[in-house]
Order: sequence, then structure tokens, then C-alpha cells
Amino acid sequence: MSVASQDYYEALGVPRDASADDIRRAYRNLARRLHPDVNKEPGAEDRFKAISEAYEVLRDPDKRARYDSFGANWRAGPQPPGGSAENGSDRGSGFRDVRVDFGSGGFGDIFDDLLGGRTGRTGRAGRGGFEGFSFRGADQEAELELTLEEAAAGGRRRLSLGDGRELEVEIPPGTRDGQRIRLSGQGSPGTGEAEPGDLFLRVRLKPHPRFRVQGRDLYVDLAVSPWEAALGADVSVPTLDGSARVKVPAGSSSGRRLRLRGQGLPGGGGSAGDLYAVVMIHVPKKPTRRERELFEQLASTSKFDPRRRR
Repeated sequence: MSVASQDYYEALGVPRDASADDIRRAYRNLARRLHPDVNKEPGAEDRFKAISEAYEVLRDPDKRARYDSFGANWRAGPQPPGGSAENGSDRGSGFRDVRVDFGSGGFGDIFDDLLGGRTGRTGRAGRGGFEGFSFRGADQEAELELTLEEAAAGGRRRLSLGDGRELEVEIPPGTRDGQRIRLSGQGSPGTGEAEPGDLFLRVRLKPHPRFRVQGRDLYVDLAVSPWEAALGADVSVPTLDGSARVKVPAGSSSGRRLRLRGQGLPGGGGSAGDLYAVVMIHVPKKPTRRERELFEQLASTSKFDPRRRR
């Protein structure tokens, strides 16, 4: 299909009611694959020229309106006030039929995005394509699996990547699940004189046998006996770096949360989350004869009914 007779919407692969953002995204995606400095396959240059002309028209509201009304003869359609018809006198081979404005929100912005904003431009396009472009290397992403203790403490860690590289990374204290750590310049190498991309490590926390994580807060089940729950007690509760003492108030039921301030995951600026010890009442699986007697005595004298609504 020649550039002059192509359907611009088909060239970009968008419907006729596509929004300006949809058109821009479609062009970006196609330009990444078809730019002659990237794609050396036969026909790629012609396709790039075609999508560039389509975008040049459809990105401009006035040109798009005339194209929607007159199709391939849009240049001969009525002009908006102050406008002038395009006679195509600068059309020719290569990319000369595409006017590239690198300064006001047109193709310049597109190529800044595509090429990472670090292109070495030599001016208008020539017959052989856009000469002088340097492509910033692509960003890469890898998964970094940490224990909860490692994420909380932070520090330096040596990594072995699948491509055979070994890197040292600084893990911030209090790193959370899903957080990304950026390693500048450790992605794919750039072309020409452009710099490499970045490597992003996405943190995945290993399941912990004891603690549950919610944001910067930690939750841990605290086993207490029926008499500790009923009478109150001072018990030990595990923390990430050891243990702490917590007071179980008299009359505590299962599910009650006891808060230990600042014992959760550390955060920026010295702030830290909290640790919540969740009361879980446990009874003897095999009570002794004396324990059974006491439980029976309690059952016969107590009027407490846990199933009665209060």
C-alpha cells in the first residue's frame, strides 16, 4: 500500500473513533519496532514511513477532521481559518514527506520517549532514515527474594543474575514486598554513545513461619492459657530481632490484639511499624486428672456463657 493511498487508521491499527492518547500509544508501539535504526528487515523502512505520515495527520485535530471528511483527498478539503493547503511538493523518497518538528509536542516528544530522551540528532531526516540516533539501553527487571529478617535489616547483598552477571545491591532497611530497587546503568547496553538502561529488582518476601506482614506492621499469634487470659499475665512475645514482654490484660479473649509500638518493619526517617500480638487461647490436649477436676469444678460454678449476646 502506498503512503499516498493508505488508510491512516489501518496503518496505526486503531479504530476511527480512537482517542488522541490511543493514537499516540499505537504510534509509539509501532515506531519502537519499525524504526530503521532498530529494524533492518525488508519493508520496515516503508512501514515506518507510512505510520509516520498517518500519525502526522491523525495527531492534528484539523488535519484529522479533514481526513475523516475527504479521505485520501483531505489536502484539497476546506481549510480552517488561517490555514493553507498542503500540496505535497516536498514529497519524495525516503522520509522527506514527513515533516519532523522536534520542538513542540510532535514527533520530537515521541522520539524523546522512544529513545529515552537521550538521542543524538543530526537534524531533519534523510533518505537513509534518521541518522545519528543513539538508543538508550532497555530497562530490565528481575525478582529479588528476601526473608523478612533480611528485608527488615537491609544491608548489602551479592546477587547472581541469570545472564551470568554478579552485582552488589544495597537493600534499604524495611524493604517491603513488591518494592522496586533501581540499579542505575545495570540494564541492557545502549547503542552508539547512549547510556545503558537500568535494572529494577522487584522484591518478593518469602513466607515467614511466624509473622504476617501488613504494610509496615507485623502480626504474630500469641498463645496463652485459659487462666492467663482470664486472670491476666505478663508473657514473652517473639519479635524480629529477639523477644519482648507484653502484658495480657485480665479477661482477654482470642483475637484480642496487643500492640508493641515500633517493633514492626523500619521505615524512612526513623519511623517504624508496630507489632501486634494476637491472643490465641490454648487448652491442654490431654489434661491431667487434677486439671480435669478443676475444669469440672469451674464448669459447675461459673455462670459465664460465651455464646450469650451482650
